[in-house]
Amino acid sequence: MLTESRAGSVAAASLALLAREFTEIGVRAGAVLHVQASLRALGPVSGGAATVVDALLDVLGPEGTLVAYTATPENSATSRIHRAETAGLSPERVAAHLQEMPRFDPDTTPCSPTMGTLSETIRTHPGALRSDHPQTSWAAFGPRARTITSVHPLESHLGPESPLGRLYDLDAQVLMIGVPMARFTGFHLADLRMPDVPQREYRCVGTEGWTTFKAPDLDDLHFADLGTQVLAASTTLTTRSIGTARCRLISLREAVDLAEQTLRRSRS
Repeated sequence: MLTESRAGSVAAASLALLAREFTEIGVRAGAVLHVQASLRALGPVSGGAATVVDALLDVLGPEGTLVAYTATPENSATSRIHRAETAGLSPERVAAHLQEMPRFDPDTTPCSPTMGTLSETIRTHPGALRSDHPQTSWAAFGPRARTITSVHPLESHLGPESPLGRLYDLDAQVLMIGVPMARFTGFHLADLRMPDVPQREYRCVGTEGWTTFKAPDLDDLHFADLGTQVLAASTTLTTRSIGTARCRLISLREAVDLAEQTLRRSRS
């Protein structure tokens, strides 16, 4: 963890210190690592987000792959963000807003600010690849990046055919840096294993214009409760304070399987 300076403020973390902390929490060389991070929670870092990424890549080594969720709900006419932005507007102003919405381009469109600075830094890392889903893309850097990002059907935006499903197949580690389990993206896979998942229509704008598709209707309002149950039952979980952030490392496969068991018990 970070030390205190003479003035009483927290000293900025270096690349070497972060690499040591990530190793000690259990990040493995050669692993596939999905990271969800709040840099504000982490505290001061010399060099900012780029240093955090470099430290993670140093620990993962040349055989490891670093992955982040790079979703773009701002270009969707059916997202919570859109509903909030257009609430109370006249039909004419809503139509103008739709015309002004940014078109998703996997090569150039920044991920949503809600994803965090670290996700955007991974997306823009030289050589990183990104899936082409216009609302729920992932970015990855490393030898398995293409395997993770190359296939992402519209109808499996957060499902087993998406990059999230590939992360499950590859037994990825998930590192939560100052982010609560209420935002653990992998829990969507557990939801999709439940019977009779409702479908709804999604509408996004991409490089070719507007795209409409049907996919499972998912939310994360119950993830906090799922997280509590998963953390209590996990055998792979490690925790550590890194900087000023409480961090957790857990197997994605184990977390999803435990979440599925919890959901089935609650419905029996």
